[in-house]
Amino acid sequence: MYMKAYSVDLRQKIVRAYDNKLGTQYQIAEIFGVSRAFVQNVLRRRRSTGSIAPLPQRGGAKRALDDEALRVVRRLVNQRPDATLEELCEAVDVELGIRVSVPTMCTVLNKRLGLPRKKSHSTPMSGTLRGYSRRERSSERKSPNLTPAG
Repeated sequence: MYMKAYSVDLRQKIVRAYDNKLGTQYQIAEIFGVSRAFVQNVLRRRRSTGSIAPLPQRGGAKRALDDEALRVVRRLVNQRPDATLEELCEAVDVELGIRVSVPTMCTVLNKRLGLPRKKSHSTPMSGTLRGYSRRERSSERKSPNLTPAG
């Protein structure tokens, strides 16, 4: 998440106030409710480039897996749909030599490949036992029927 850049209109007002000597950089920052560093940066940018417009947003971090790697991940998932995230990370490392963290693999599967997080209901049940059902547990907690002594 990123913060929105201050408007060009606000930047022009700050520069105009500074040019008209309405106060120091600190006082102008107080008047407009911005940091002194922002006032310094706007003035420095005007001196060095002649522009006070905000810089364009940068691209962010480079993706760990490119389009070719996504095809490999999709193939691995199709070959082994029951593979865990850890196993997929290891397979990508073996095939492509790219180390990917478990959270990154989860993001790749969910957001970039559009695969659901959970297995479908048609997937066979795992071999692990689930324990008692809720109904069985609740009936065990109840005390036995006691008849009043007569």
